[in-house]
Amino acid sequence: MNERYKQWLKEPSLDSSMKEELQSMSEKEIEEAFYKDLSFGTGGMRGIVGAGTNRLNRYTFRKAVYWYVYYLLDRYEDARERGVAIAYDNRDKSDAFAREAAGVLAAFGIQSHLYESMRTTPMLSFAVRHKNAVGGMMITASHNPPEYNGVKMYDEFGCQLVPKLAEEVIKRVNAIEDIFSLNPMSFEDALEKGLINTLGEETVQAYLSEVKKLAFEQDEKSLRVVFTPLHGASAEIGKRILEESGYDVVTVDAQMKPDAKFSTVASPNPENPEAFEMAIKRGKETGADLLIASDPDGDRLAIMCEHQGEYFFLTGNQTGAMLIDYMMRKHKEQGALPENGVVFNTIVTSEFGATIAKAYGMKVVSTLTGFKFIGEQMEMLPLRGETFVMGYEESYGYVLRDMVRDKDATQAMLLAAEMADSVKKEGRSLCDYLQSLYETYGAYRDNLLNIVLKGKKGEETIKAVMDHFREHTPTTLIGRNLLVREDYYTGSRIEEGEEQILDYPQSNVLKFIYEGDCWFVLRPSGTEPKLKVYLNVKDESVDAADQALDAMEKEIMQTIDAIKTKQKKGA
Repeated sequence: MNERYKQWLKEPSLDSSMKEELQSMSEKEIEEAFYKDLSFGTGGMRGIVGAGTNRLNRYTFRKAVYWYVYYLLDRYEDARERGVAIAYDNRDKSDAFAREAAGVLAAFGIQSHLYESMRTTPMLSFAVRHKNAVGGMMITASHNPPEYNGVKMYDEFGCQLVPKLAEEVIKRVNAIEDIFSLNPMSFEDALEKGLINTLGEETVQAYLSEVKKLAFEQDEKSLRVVFTPLHGASAEIGKRILEESGYDVVTVDAQMKPDAKFSTVASPNPENPEAFEMAIKRGKETGADLLIASDPDGDRLAIMCEHQGEYFFLTGNQTGAMLIDYMMRKHKEQGALPENGVVFNTIVTSEFGATIAKAYGMKVVSTLTGFKFIGEQMEMLPLRGETFVMGYEESYGYVLRDMVRDKDATQAMLLAAEMADSVKKEGRSLCDYLQSLYETYGAYRDNLLNIVLKGKKGEETIKAVMDHFREHTPTTLIGRNLLVREDYYTGSRIEEGEEQILDYPQSNVLKFIYEGDCWFVLRPSGTEPKLKVYLNVKDESVDAADQALDAMEKEIMQTIDAIKTKQKKGA
């Protein structure tokens, strides 16, 4: 039996409920819970809530926070005075983990700026900047399944820790030999000693005031919006920003209530059209023009637009492209196109939005996947004499004002609603607007395949897939010849036989670019047990592009399925 499991079972300070959980585990459950330590990954840590070294619990959580505290104290002489901002969402034990975090900080004499109730990830980023804190912690697992929770760590600019900073946190792990020896101050004692500053309405108002500056039009609104936070943290702030901006807001009442089990949806992820099932029903009942859904921690946003009596789901790439065009068109009408303007996207984002941005004279910069890389670049713009315009990812994350350094569903929903209201007054829908952009810039179509591969065997299969494509580069795809191969792990880019160096942090990502604006990317998720396959294509018409996209998916999945089968057989 696993030795670490035995150590935990014998630990006298272990919670009684956790000891009971350990005693009820099967051999397979023990292996999954103890075969490794829960890793500190993309700016923080996520895992299944439960007992074990590979699970998120008060002990593994404390360890992560202690790593972070040592990093802050080494980096900032005034860390204790400036403090650390903390926010949490509706996840299981999120509020308890937030109190644990405050207790760890207090044990070192560091003040916490803690929201009095659940708030969104961008509101955490805002609080770091608003309070001039040295960092921040957001207790969330974003849109992961209900059994997960986690913590995102932020720098003093309100940006998630980029790899070079995360590595500074991780290397301090050797300072913690026994996670059961960590003793944070009790929350009550921290309050009594004045080490917890509660963030209330003043901070919320300051955030909302900044978001409202996004609006281009101040006229009366004609749009009816259905809004759902999918049980998450943006329930109050989302409804509030839309109503205070003059929109007729209809809510999906059952999903406005915090629910850690997300009992009304199969997955609390607005990237999945199925998450809109109840919103569609409300939309048809009320004749709504636009459906909006945010994810549990309120940083991602997806929309569906009404067109000829039906609702159509828009991808993150489509929404991003339309937001770019709308913002640029409004700036141009006002004679205020940004000088030296920069739009940020990622290496897995469609060229659709980039093509539009360049048509308006904007510079486009692509980063690795993960909004922290966009946030890092945002901070450098003033040094280069450049102006921030917008940052976005295909995964439904957008930031439209640099008041935060993370994606922000509240900002996105405000501008998406204004965009929909504006085209409605012209007698068009957002679907009509999208079609007009296709006619101008070409029919860009995209898809994302999420291949779920859980546990130890899943990790082995993901590695096998990545190894295969590294060793066996597909030189043709749907009859199109390979032009460029990019490997972000080895840092190499090969075009026409010439090898170049990729100037990016190391990341386990492969990208293959083919003739005719056709490409696909393989990337293991940094936060979920998934292999992500990104597909993008451009053609003369939507139908032609969709046919090419389907053919790409079939061809790529044939190879991946063969590898999965081989792994399953243990060959």
